[in-house]
Amino acid sequence: MNNNYRWLILTLATLTHTFCVGLPNMCMPVMFDEIAGSLDLSLVQLGTIWGLGYVPGLISGIIAGLFSDRIGTKRSLIILCIVAGVAGALRGLSNGFATLSLTTFVAGFMFTAIPTNIHKVCGVWFTGKRLALANGFASIGMALGFMIASLVSASVMSPALGGWSNVLFFYGGISVLFGIVWSVTKTNPQERRDLEAKPQGLAMLKPLARIVKIRNAWILGFALLGVSGCVQGLLGYLSLYLRGEAWPAARADSTLATFHAVSMSAVLVITFVSDRIGQRKSILITAAAMTATGVGLLSFAHGPAIWAAVILAGIVRDGFMAVYMTSLIETEGIGPAYAGSAVGFAVMFTALASLLAPPIGNSFAVLSPRAPFAFWAILGLFGLGCLFFLKEPRKTAAEPTS
Repeated sequence: MNNNYRWLILTLATLTHTFCVGLPNMCMPVMFDEIAGSLDLSLVQLGTIWGLGYVPGLISGIIAGLFSDRIGTKRSLIILCIVAGVAGALRGLSNGFATLSLTTFVAGFMFTAIPTNIHKVCGVWFTGKRLALANGFASIGMALGFMIASLVSASVMSPALGGWSNVLFFYGGISVLFGIVWSVTKTNPQERRDLEAKPQGLAMLKPLARIVKIRNAWILGFALLGVSGCVQGLLGYLSLYLRGEAWPAARADSTLATFHAVSMSAVLVITFVSDRIGQRKSILITAAAMTATGVGLLSFAHGPAIWAAVILAGIVRDGFMAVYMTSLIETEGIGPAYAGSAVGFAVMFTALASLLAPPIGNSFAVLSPRAPFAFWAILGLFGLGCLFFLKEPRKTAAEPTS
């Protein structure tokens, strides 16, 4: 198959992250103010809803990874994008805390399953010194979706479409279209051979049994638990916090968008450096330290210092995730053939962090509006500490380029 075709697949994978995950997911925090007024929700309830969207990742990432390793990325993404569109749109029918929690929970199955398959796509189509770069492009897609959603969902799309419900309907329709586009793509020849060589039936569970025996997989999982909890808490609270500090709504939302914009601008540089020097661990440690520091600074920052703290925390966010996924796939005993199961295993830790970190952090707001940032910074430091125990594969930079 023409090598140029893999760049077409990567472009589609990147845009899938943008329109099927990033946009319909990150539109929620900036519309929370409108949603809270419409459904009479409290701050803790909003934090719970934000966290519930990631609860399914406790199992959906693993299930998606197992099925991806069994039926292939193409078939998986066709199903996931279409179902994600329908499930995401259902949130717009909610009439209270219970129904919004339920529909957010259901949609969360898809939003946490799609990234598992996207990063497996990168592992299947790209290897060696271009794998981190491929994951970087995919992460840019997510950051782009987050940024666009933060900028336009509440201030532009909601007024234009007649409310937050219609915004969710619109984003859901886009996701369905992406499922149709995936149906006309080609399957990677090597992935097809790997699928044909794997046993059927209950043996599909063997990849997971393989992953849980790998020490690095657990270390990376707990590291992601801390860093992801730190970031998810911040993302769900920042806009609400700034509005509570009398910032204009558009300015508060643009601060959140800045987080994603600087992340998107730096991800390719971070992944290029990682591929060039053959280092994953040192970059992950540096990025985790910057994230925890930036979030921690928000616990006492004022005025322009808030922007500086947001930029410090955000500039490495997607670069961290791209190098993280690359490090996971490169772990001895995993590789492209088991990338889906490994990424699904990691998503489980993200889901746990996203379930616990937002509502627990938000509850500290009764002490001080800035207190949640201190809690999330501590979570980030926990993730940072785990990374020091990571054993990095040898001669990463010396691997051949496909």
